[in-house]
Order: sequence, then C-alpha cells, then structure tokens
Amino acid sequence: MSLPRDLVEGHRRFRRDTHASERGRYRQLAELGQTPTALVIGCCDARVDVSKIFDAEPGELFILRNVANLVPPYEPEGFYHGTSAAIEFAVLGLKVPHIIIIGHSRCGGISAYRKMREGANIAAEGPSFLGGDDSFISRWMTLLKGIELNEADVETYGEEMALELAGVRSSLKKLRTFPELKRREAEGLVSLHGLHFDIAEGRLVGLDEETDRFVSVVEDAAVA
Repeated sequence: MSLPRDLVEGHRRFRRDTHASERGRYRQLAELGQTPTALVIGCCDARVDVSKIFDAEPGELFILRNVANLVPPYEPEGFYHGTSAAIEFAVLGLKVPHIIIIGHSRCGGISAYRKMREGANIAAEGPSFLGGDDSFISRWMTLLKGIELNEADVETYGEEMALELAGVRSSLKKLRTFPELKRREAEGLVSLHGLHFDIAEGRLVGLDEETDRFVSVVEDAAVA
C-alpha cells in the first residue's frame, strides 16, 4: 500500500495527538452509536470542510457530500439513490432535528451548470466516463433545470453567487418533496436551513425564509 506520505503522517498525528487524548470519546461513539445534531448536505469540493466550518466534534454532524450540494426530488421508483438514501436514514433512522444545505463560492458544479445554460457542451471540455456527448456531471446538474435567479440575491451578491444561492433554494424545495420529511417539518420535528460559505472570507450567510433573503449568520464584528 502506498498512500501519499502527507496522509500517512497526518494519520500518525491524529493517532498521537487527537485520538490518544480523546480515547474515551471515540470509544463512547463506537459503543453508543451516533446522535448527530444535523444532516449537512454539502459539496464534495475539497476546499469545503464542513466540520471545520462549524468547529464540530466527531459525531456531531451527519455529512452528505455530492457535486454542488444538490438534492434530487422524491422518486421512489428506480434503484440507485445514494443522496435520497442518506436523507432517509438521517430523517427516519437518526431522527436529526436539523437539515442544512450548504453551498459555497466558486463552485465548479454550478459553474458547469452556468455553461450548460449558455449552451456549452461541458462533456466536450474534458473526459467523460460515459463517452459521447454526455457525462455523469451534466446529467446530475440537470437537477437545476428551470431555476431562476432571485433579483435581490443578484443585487446583493452578484450573479455568480446568486446562481449558487439558487442551487441552495432548489435543494431546499426538493427536500420538501419527501413526504415523511415534509410531515416531520410541519410537526416541528425537523428544521430546514439553507447556507452559503464564502471560501476566501470564511463567511456564512443563511436564508431567512420569512424575508426570503440571505443574511450573515455571524456578523464580522462578533469574530474580530
């Protein structure tokens, strides 16, 4: 086995500095199972580390990552629904009280969708497992088909980020197509949240559904 040296050294530091000093916590997690505070649906972008963003401890977050933090609509037919399966397990198995969609700046998946909207063939720009004029990414990004930019988002954050926010809005809407999740939300058993993370600034904005505006989660003055 020839793992990259920096990963091996990183694991060595984890065993020595983290696991050794928190052995009791890890044994408790292993024996008692998980009771996460939230299901977080984020992008698989390597720059977006959900646990670091929330300074979360092991066991606090049930994290689902895919291209562009998208949620498909409720579709019980078919066979392979990895994202839907994780949502089902979090809601029915773990009974998480919160579900968070977190988009981010400079999202490659959203950028690919923007090119598709403009008529570009993104499969032609690079290799595709499927070959021809299609790709898994282009098929996946059709989940955003028909989304509209929110004018207030465009005015406040610019068109690029507004498209990323539209993706968050779309995923929240599709979450509510899952009947059991929708029922649990109506009964106050689970809350849905839409966030966006600015990689360069480290800032989170969240959707206030009463005003339909994205606002800062923590004001800059509070972290100065």
